[in-house]
Amino acid sequence: MPGVPLPASRKTLLLSRHDVTALLTMEVTLPAVERAFLAHGRGEVQMPSKVYLSFEAEGGDLRAMPAYAAGAAGVKWVNSHPQNPARFGLPSVMGLYILSDPATAFPLAVMDATLITAMRTGAAAAIASKFLARPAPKTLGLIGCGVQARYLLDAHRAVYGAGFEVLAADASAEASQRFAAESGARVVSLEEAAGSDVVCTSTPSRTPVVARGWLRPGTHVNAIGADAHGKQELDPAILRDARVVIDDWTQATESGEVNVPLHDGTYTRAAIHATLGEVIAGKRPGREHAEITVFDSTGLAVQDVAVAQVLFEAAQSRGVGTAIDLLGLAGS
Repeated sequence: MPGVPLPASRKTLLLSRHDVTALLTMEVTLPAVERAFLAHGRGEVQMPSKVYLSFEAEGGDLRAMPAYAAGAAGVKWVNSHPQNPARFGLPSVMGLYILSDPATAFPLAVMDATLITAMRTGAAAAIASKFLARPAPKTLGLIGCGVQARYLLDAHRAVYGAGFEVLAADASAEASQRFAAESGARVVSLEEAAGSDVVCTSTPSRTPVVARGWLRPGTHVNAIGADAHGKQELDPAILRDARVVIDDWTQATESGEVNVPLHDGTYTRAAIHATLGEVIAGKRPGREHAEITVFDSTGLAVQDVAVAQVLFEAAQSRGVGTAIDLLGLAGS
């Protein structure tokens, strides 16, 4: 895929949340993210590990996520502050993306990345389900009914249609009931949600919330919440009994669902089956039998740059956004 062209005006395109919302759909996001996984699996990208700034006193962190793929380069600056909604009335996740032209390093666009993050995370899980779950799931269990659950559901509906029942569980009864009212889900216990054909966990937990005995043979689990060192949502016995597919070796082993059992010695790197990119590229098999499968998702910078590139191209073609002479080069 060719790179994105340098604007003739030499101005940087500013895309607000409103602009991004007008352009970005799950139908656009899914193929962009799948292409990013494929390129990652083929070794065609540059993606240094996430850089974390941890704020223990404030209960959050900031992450820098640079990447180059398919002729586009950029960096996302994004946070995770789970207490933001209750303490400050702010989203728990907020992001900013800078998309650059690799040939010149000119900043093509600066855009809101909050929606990008939520959309590509939901898309990544649904793509994993596409390659690792059994066909035509009848039930989707969502454990954790915050903002991310909405995008996990949207992505799975985009892949499978609406022919499955949605089971919702959360430590907060209010959160699960609100989500159910919005989505048509049925509120159930954690155990019942974990008995679904496809299970998505998206909690900030540092202790397991899903027990091994709750999963049925053939279940596929998208473990989304563990995206920093010390986070953990699944009983380690699940990993030992499952075919585990990660998004990236460096990130997952340090900050994904496998990070805690790896560091405490109850799980080994050798037990990890593959990356999702390797499965999509045909280098490694996906599901083969009735085994439990787990996708350990930490969120890849190549997903962000792929979506940002598509957004920028759509904004240019539709005349969306505000062009600003950010570097004072428009008259040169």
